[in-house]
Amino acid sequence: MTAGNRRAPGVSRRNVLGLAGLGVASATGLLGLWKAAARDSPATVSGTPAASAAPAAPLVTPAPFAQATDPGKLGGSVPFVAGKAMLGSYLSLDGKSYPEAVKLRREQLGRDQRITHVFYAWPDRLPNRIEGMPKKSVPLVSWRAPRYQKILSGASDDLIAAAARRIRDLGRPTLLRWGWEMNGRWYEWSGFENKQDTEGYVTCFRRLRQIFDDEGAGNVSWVWSPNWNSAPPEAWNRMDAYYPGDEYVDWVGVSGYNLSRESPATLFDPVYTAYSARKPIMITEVGAKDHGGTSKEDWIRDFSAYVGQRPAIGGVVWFDTDTHDAYSEHWRFDTRPESAAVYREMAGSDRFSG
Repeated sequence: MTAGNRRAPGVSRRNVLGLAGLGVASATGLLGLWKAAARDSPATVSGTPAASAAPAAPLVTPAPFAQATDPGKLGGSVPFVAGKAMLGSYLSLDGKSYPEAVKLRREQLGRDQRITHVFYAWPDRLPNRIEGMPKKSVPLVSWRAPRYQKILSGASDDLIAAAARRIRDLGRPTLLRWGWEMNGRWYEWSGFENKQDTEGYVTCFRRLRQIFDDEGAGNVSWVWSPNWNSAPPEAWNRMDAYYPGDEYVDWVGVSGYNLSRESPATLFDPVYTAYSARKPIMITEVGAKDHGGTSKEDWIRDFSAYVGQRPAIGGVVWFDTDTHDAYSEHWRFDTRPESAAVYREMAGSDRFSG
């Protein structure tokens, strides 16, 4: 999450969303271990005040995948399916283990999540199993990164190769989102924290993919996932400066939350406009803040309509939690009966039946 998902100093990496080698044995309170700074969350695009929430409008862009090298292979090992969006979540509910939370959501929605989102620190052993994951769900592994030099020097090659073998041994198509939100200022792998070396990020991403390929991890679909806007909003930090290249990316992801009443179009159209002509789009982190009244269910309804009007969106991953310690907001969709009902309606629609 923007400005979040940061580990508290002194907290063992084994206690942070990896539980090395155990998969997601329990999600209870794990986000509470992450320090966050809400003041870092950018609410503007290039200095422009965030737009108020409004119904989505049709977007005039090139035809989806008009520039794709091979439209028949979009998405890699996790293929894009035209007209369908996989709906999943990062799921962490207070007082419930991960399997218990999965069961609750199944009962509420009448369906399982299609994407299971988990987070791992850079030194963690990546999962070769995820406890409680629905059988037909696709893992989305968000893997934190170090500063670029630890990779560029070759010092991390063995760690990367070991991670590749574990993901390979999952034995199922897996989405890997390495070093997300690199165009923000809040992570050590950001360009901001690496002397504005955007090319260094690109080289690191390509190196990881090469090592994974060398280790036979052909089940991995690579997700490149910037934040919805750049912070700082300077020319050197534009998101496209971090793009590794079409041959290295299977899905283009994006994170965005309506912290300041941003509309779905404000949050996601910059990425959609830039990349939907050649890559499937995945909204890898999204949640609706309750700004009072009916604002939460209204925003979910607008978001559902937005995705319906953007055919290149093939995946949506909700930040479904009430354990994030940086915000009083509970991002879980069922904080109000009305918001739960609208989310259930979205989840049951044909557009989200991927």
